[in-house]
Parts: sequence; C-alpha cells; structure tokens
Amino acid sequence: MRTIQRALRVISVLGIISCCSNLPADIRAGFAERDITPEIGMEQPGGYHKAFHSKLHDPCKVRAAVFDDGQRRAAIVGLDALVVPRALVLACRRRIQETCGIPGESILLAASHSHSSGPVGMVQPGEYDHASPLVQKLAYQESSAANPDYLRKVEDAVVEAVTAADQSRTEVQCGFGFGSESQVAFNRRFRMRNGLTHTHPGAGNPDIVEVAGPTDPQVGVIGAWNKDGQLLGCLVNFACHATTSPGGISANYIYYLERVVRGAMGKDVIVVFTAGACGDVTQVDNLSSQIPRAPEPWAEFVGGRVGAEAVKVLLSVDRAGSFTVDARIQVLRIERRRPSAEHLSAARTLVESPPAKPDPTEVTFAKELLLLEAKIAQEPVVDVEIQAIQVGPAVFVSNPAEYFCQFGLDIKQGSPFPFTFPVSLANGCVGYVPTEEALGPHGGGYETRLTSYSNLIPSAGTTIADQGIALAKQLQPGPVPARPPRAPFTGTGWGYGNVPPQVD
Repeated sequence: MRTIQRALRVISVLGIISCCSNLPADIRAGFAERDITPEIGMEQPGGYHKAFHSKLHDPCKVRAAVFDDGQRRAAIVGLDALVVPRALVLACRRRIQETCGIPGESILLAASHSHSSGPVGMVQPGEYDHASPLVQKLAYQESSAANPDYLRKVEDAVVEAVTAADQSRTEVQCGFGFGSESQVAFNRRFRMRNGLTHTHPGAGNPDIVEVAGPTDPQVGVIGAWNKDGQLLGCLVNFACHATTSPGGISANYIYYLERVVRGAMGKDVIVVFTAGACGDVTQVDNLSSQIPRAPEPWAEFVGGRVGAEAVKVLLSVDRAGSFTVDARIQVLRIERRRPSAEHLSAARTLVESPPAKPDPTEVTFAKELLLLEAKIAQEPVVDVEIQAIQVGPAVFVSNPAEYFCQFGLDIKQGSPFPFTFPVSLANGCVGYVPTEEALGPHGGGYETRLTSYSNLIPSAGTTIADQGIALAKQLQPGPVPARPPRAPFTGTGWGYGNVPPQVD
C-alpha cells in the first residue's frame, strides 16, 4: 500500500469559518440532560458479536451544555453511548439548528464509549442491504447491530437536551482547570520479546518487554456558576475506555464520576463528560501483581477518583464572566485500507466451510473482512470530521476515532490554548486509528487488524492530529481567569502575629 501517495490524496471537502469577532463578551450558559436508558433485552454493543442486556444498573443519559457570548452559541453534548453514528449526528444538528438556531458546525456530539450502554452500533440499519445474502447474514444476524427505535430515542433526547439547555441560558462565571489522575488508566499495548506488540498480553506475562504507548492523566474541567454562586454544570474530559461495566445497563464509570461531583457540588449539577484520546488506554493494569477488582468496585474506583479530581479543580479555579465562544470545522476524506485478495479468499473459505474446531478469533476476523469488502464496494473513502470549539481559554478538538493516546498528547502540545481537551468518538465513528508504528512491522494487537470497524490508512492518525491543531490555531485563546493581584504591602502586618514571645 502506497501510504504516502494516499495520504497526499486526503482532501478537505468542507470548511466553515465562524463569526469574525474575537472580543470577550458576557457569557451565558445553560445545561440539561435527558434519559436514553435502553430497554432490557436490547443489544449491548461493544463487541463483534451479539450480546443482550438482562438487567439495569443505572440510567444512561444525554447531557448538554450550551455557551453563548452574545454573537455565537456552541453546544457540547456528552452521550452515555458506545459511539455516535454519523447519520445520527447530522440528523440531530439539522433539527437543533431548525429548533433553536445553533449552527450545525457549532454542535459537538461525543460518545463516552460506554460498553454497557444502548444499541447505537455497530452495524447500522440498512448498511449492508446492497451486499450478498452471506454478508447480510453476517452483518444483521451475527454482528452487533444498532436498534432503529433506540436510535430515534437518542436523536429525540439529544435535540430535547440541547433545546432545554439553550432555553435555560443565564449569566454565568466560568472556571477552567486541569487536575491529574494517574492511578486508574493504563496503556494496554506492550512490546513483546517476539518483536511484535500485543494488546492485553496478560498480567505477569514474562515476555513483556515494555509498555508500547503513553497515558494522559490530565482531567480537564470547565465549571459554570450562576450569579448566586451555584454550580449549574461542568464539563469533564478524561482519557480512559469506559469498559468497567459494573453489571447491567449503565453509564459505566461516568455514573460514579457524576455521583461524586454531585455529592460535593450539588445534586442538580449537570456533568457533561467527553472521552479523551484513549483508543489504547483502559482501566486494566497488565503490570499489576494484584487480582483485579470486581466490575462494580472497579467502575466506582475509576469514576470516583476522576470525579474527585474534577471536584478539586472546581474548588480551586478562579472564575470570569466574559470570554469568546467560537468554532471551526473541517471534513476530511480519508481512504480505507483494502484487504488483499489472498486474505479475502481465505476469509470466505473459513466462513463458508469452517473446520470442525475453528479458532473463534480467526472466524471473527474472517467475518469482519467480508463485511469490510462489502463496505469498501460502496464507500471506499470515509468522511472524517475534525472540529474545534472554543470556550474562552479552552478548546475542544474532536475527531470520530477511537484515537490512540499519543495523538491526543500531540494535539495538546501543538495547540495554542492553555486548556486543550482532545475529544474522541465525536461527530461520527471511524473505529480505531492507531499510530503508524502500531501498524508497522513491530506493531500488532487487535486494534490494528482490518475490520469493518477499523480500517483507515496508516497515515490517518497524523492527518487528523495535524488538522485538529490547525483548526485550534485559527482560534484566539481567551485569558485564563485570575483574581486581581494583591496591593503593595503597607503597615506592620497582623497585630496578633507580630508580638514577641512571653515567658514569665
């Protein structure tokens, strides 16, 4: 595959420039949430095969924040969902623009990537109607599939939440900050003695040489307080897979994150969560010598600690009520990787005439290759939306990938903003986007295998990061809120404090 030539063919098909004014203005903000809890018996997404919910742990939600500087509004929406399909994003944006006038390019829809949420993926309704009967069977009967009724429920909830947040806008003061939580998220990829890289090689595996990628411990936070000093809502950005799955339908660790923030800051606070670049980062510590926690304590551990760090930031930040809201958007056209004729032939043989005891992993990837072949026949090039939304000194730089952590760190380093929040799985879904090293001769792991879910060309990750940085650089960061400096020292200090010792 001629990666360089294909990278050069990545083209921009849409660029929208926001309003011209960058002068700080009095800010208004509103927050709202709506329920998107799926029904018992619906599919549980997150794997290559079907699984079904049998019980409820906690509700799934849409949470929305709308910021308004008097000239431009922007909506940032967090969904307790595995992914946000592109068709759903476009439908929500169209309805929101019609309902309350917020431009589509200023609306960010981000999935938390909860593996215990409702059926928004993976196969979409009608996606393989053009394919052969075999491929349709593999897609609709043997793969995780979205539920059309549930997709409509999510769409309605998004529109309702953004509309309610927009209608509830009030004057606020906002604070911005970073915390750090380094004990709950770990890179799951490791370089092995055989020269390849493995995902989750197993705790204590003696063939582990070193971790193959970084983590990002920053907890990004924005808080908005009304004129009475009440926290109305906050936005929290953190890079870790939502795969703790406490048992049953659940927002995953985000449920516990919200519970901690509300416990400290008020029971009605809306907590909008966006997932950072965590395509290779989960809660699993493959280097730990301890037995892992059970799912529910694990979810509470991750969400509780991230939530506690968010509370510390909220209690520490200075606040300001005047700053700019702005947005940029770019849609790239990026090619898919094509499986070879030999691999397709072997996959078809394995699916149509499986051996007596087939390897489940190989059968799964064979199924996925046939689905990918059908997808490429209809859509060989993919829309990949990159978006930057500014809220004062902070910028949300989003992409639709399960994006490897290194790219998020690269975006933070290249951004001119003091607070940069990479947002993955936003405004669509293009699957895993690994680094070129991970796709190279010493790479590996299931994120790098060709599937109907993950299949962009190796240079895609760098292209996405470069475009995100470029959009951030088109925006002008606002000042970080700070209290006024002290007046010069005068007098003699505290009267009680400058007395001599007294020993009678």
